Amino acid sequence: GGEDFDNRMVNFFVEEFKKETGLDMSKNVRSMRRLRTQCEKAKRALSQAQTTSIEIDSLFQGEDFYVDLSRAKFESLCIDLFQNCMGPVETVMKDAQYKKNKIDDIVLVGGSTRI
Repeated sequence: GGEDFDNRMVNFFVEEFKKETGLDMSKNVRSMRRLRTQCEKAKRALSQAQTTSIEIDSLFQGEDFYVDLSRAKFESLCIDLFQNCMGPVETVMKDAQYKKNKIDDIVLVGGSTRI
C-alpha cells in the first residue's frame, strides 16, 4: 500500500542526507517524522505532476534538506512495488477468463492507485 511507497522514499532520502552531510538521522524520531510527512506530500504531488520538491529547514542537527524529485525517479525507487501490484490483477483476469486484448481499462481503487 501507500505506506510501502512512503517507506521506500524515506529510506532513500535518509541515505541521501547521509551522503550530503555525513549525518545519520535515522534514529531521530522527530527528523524521521518530518521527512516522512514531506515524502507523503511529495507522493501525492507526483500523482498530478512530473516533479515536486521536498524542502525541510533544519531537518537534523541544523542541516537543511532540499531535493527535487521527479516522477521517473519515484517510479524507479518503487518499481518492484508497482510490479507486485500486477499479480492480483493478472489473477482476477485469469479467474474471470479475460484476455488482455479484450480489456480496455482497469480501474484500481485506493490512495496509491493515483500514482
